[in-house]
Amino acid sequence: MTSPPARFNFAEHLFALNRGRAQRIAYIDDRGTLSYGQLEDRARRLAAALKAAGVRREERVLLLMLDSSDWPVSFLGCLYAGVVPVAVNTLLTPDDYAYMLDHSRAQAALVSGALLAGLQEAMGRGTHEVHTLIVSQPMGAMPGGALEFDNLIAAAEPMASAAATASDDPGFWLYSSGSTGKPKGTVHTHANLWWTAELYGKPVLGLTENDVCFSAAKMYFAYGLGNALTFPLSVGATVVLMAERPTPDATFRRWVEHKPTVFFGAPTGFAGMLASPKLPAREAVALRMCSSAGEALPGEIAQRFKAHFGCEIIDGIGSTEMLHIFISNRPGDVRYGTTGRPVEGYEVELRGEDGRPVPDGEVGDLYIRGPSAALMYWCNREKSRETFQGGWTKSGDKYTRDADGYYTYAGRSDDMLKVSGIYVSPFEVEATLMQHPAVLEAAVIGKEDADGLTKTKAFVVLKEGQSVADEELKAFVKERLAPYKYPRFLEFVQELPKTATGKIQRFRLRERERQA
Repeated sequence: MTSPPARFNFAEHLFALNRGRAQRIAYIDDRGTLSYGQLEDRARRLAAALKAAGVRREERVLLLMLDSSDWPVSFLGCLYAGVVPVAVNTLLTPDDYAYMLDHSRAQAALVSGALLAGLQEAMGRGTHEVHTLIVSQPMGAMPGGALEFDNLIAAAEPMASAAATASDDPGFWLYSSGSTGKPKGTVHTHANLWWTAELYGKPVLGLTENDVCFSAAKMYFAYGLGNALTFPLSVGATVVLMAERPTPDATFRRWVEHKPTVFFGAPTGFAGMLASPKLPAREAVALRMCSSAGEALPGEIAQRFKAHFGCEIIDGIGSTEMLHIFISNRPGDVRYGTTGRPVEGYEVELRGEDGRPVPDGEVGDLYIRGPSAALMYWCNREKSRETFQGGWTKSGDKYTRDADGYYTYAGRSDDMLKVSGIYVSPFEVEATLMQHPAVLEAAVIGKEDADGLTKTKAFVVLKEGQSVADEELKAFVKERLAPYKYPRFLEFVQELPKTATGKIQRFRLRERERQA
């Protein structure tokens, strides 16, 4: 496969691809539609406005926005101008935003009106001054000096030509989700977006301009950015955006009203939807394929979903550091309970504690080599060296590979347990617990027993109206897994701690146990 040219601007690349589709709908959001022609026009106007406001090449711009058509306009406008959007989670605290502003030294901020108060509080706490504040869909009085998004765009002339960026120039940042602690500013290039579309979006998903894509994962998330921008815009498809949380009811409304053909979700979301009494009938939707990532998808969930909708869920694994999915099941080649095989263009190795490859069937640390890897973690040399090792990226996940080349998730490296000297995958125990008809979710950690030996402890969320004895659940796991794997300790909880992108934060459960 050829590479993007040395002189490359991803926004201009997308606009050029779609100039023959100017009237075609690019985005459907809660307010209406945006055509491909309007998307380019508004993004180029925003690029000019940022430049007129004094934001210079390679300076950072905080992007704190709910999913609406203003999000891709902002992201692509920044890329077109050669400035660097820093897309951040919309569910964080003012302290988190204060840290990100200081850490990125953002010169401007683009914010949804609904999120303005939190950002203002953050700006008051931080030590770094943001010079330009642009508010999308304001909900009240504007702060002094702030600019209104639509008025700013309307007043600007479209920027005549894209900034002459290089394919390896820093294009944008994403912050890691914090599933293991402090978020890290992950720096990606313009070319990385191109690579994920060419290696995964087109050949694996098989997207075409006739598809309607809908992602429960938000656009600030690496997974959501590919699903709702990079991949569909690379083929001229239409995207449905939703500002609100992706609850089952909210998701079902879009499935029925807008008839998406491809849906992108996460295991927690699929489990919640299948448990909902409002699950639509198969004939009420137009789904041809679903994708799952973020955490490994239990095969039981995928099978139940297919039985109801006749639609496969292809599970895959990606990361903020690699930008999108690098191991995946394929349509027509889904092996339930596995993450599939490496995506063409990526190399994968499983290594033991000695750094050498492990044989099939043994648990190893997952390393990836591929062209979409991030450049570094900003201002974090130690973590950058730990993760980005020459051409290889250490994922922090543990996997096994079978004789057919399919990979099965065995947990995060820091979540893995050794019970009686043998590795136990928390995910394997969780997936088994979730096969019980009363269980909605489960999370497993290690807990020391009276002898100081590590045993498994399960935190279990039951489905509404269900009840079950802990001894019954323990016996249920014992019957299905090796005896040393069953949870010696079990606690029923109302909910599990998660990141805003739905990943279970097992480290918080470990902290809770230490403090008990």
